Amino acid sequence: MKRFAVLVGLIFIGAIAIARAHEPQQQPAPLEIQPVRDNLFVIMGGGGNTAVFITEKGVVLVDTKLPGMGPGILEKVRSVTSKPVSMVINTHTHGDHVGSNSAFTGAVEFVAHENCRASMERMPAFQSDEGRQFLPGKTYKDKLSLLSGKDQIDLYHFGRGHTSGDSFIVFKSLGVVHTGDMFPRKGTPFIDGNNGGNGVEFPKTLIKAASGIRGVNTVIPGHSAVTDWNAFKEFGEFMRDMVAAVEKAKRSGKTPDQIADEIKLPEKYSAYGMEGIKSNVNRIYADLK
Repeated sequence: MKRFAVLVGLIFIGAIAIARAHEPQQQPAPLEIQPVRDNLFVIMGGGGNTAVFITEKGVVLVDTKLPGMGPGILEKVRSVTSKPVSMVINTHTHGDHVGSNSAFTGAVEFVAHENCRASMERMPAFQSDEGRQFLPGKTYKDKLSLLSGKDQIDLYHFGRGHTSGDSFIVFKSLGVVHTGDMFPRKGTPFIDGNNGGNGVEFPKTLIKAASGIRGVNTVIPGHSAVTDWNAFKEFGEFMRDMVAAVEKAKRSGKTPDQIADEIKLPEKYSAYGMEGIKSNVNRIYADLK
């Protein structure tokens, strides 16, 4: 009788597995292109936000979303211009920001921070002979200016945070910055220690960026709606206050789990998503000296 019950159970589990195999796969959210300012647009959905900057010589993209999003990105680009994509800038190494680099072939220049390239080289997608051609061919250490005049784009690296190779992309004539995931949204970020990210350095890097970038009033975050410079500066304060709270609690002898359960931040952050607080606390706790 017991063997019969086990057999029935196995048949039932197998039937569920077969049924699930035939269920339709969930599709990524449809891409939407929205104007930011003048000749600058943002494509949302399918991974990190993609900036579309139409210059005299071609289209500059910032980030290429998840793998498979290339055709959708190109479709949205063609809805606002007939110019070809001439340059791709990657803000950092993660697959939801570099995943469709390979969709942009031909005379396309790839640009990123030197540490971003080093991290991308470890990703399987860029280890084959074909994949390597979509790695950044132009890199920099602290600052890099691309193009000129009204098309000038300035890239800044201020230190470790989300990863060790994060770039801030400034469209100088428009007063707009793409922050990548150094400011993904109003909420706890992902701090990727495996790619050089650091919880303690994160707010210091944001504060350096807030003082080092001039003339910006509009911000394209990594994963949320276009916002303003004050929201970016507030996010830096949020990260600073979170690190200070973890540091104080650690000195008092509390464990990471206790800190995550008890942490209290100022009321002005009440609208911030705190889903990743445990991960953030563990990362900051480990990074504190």
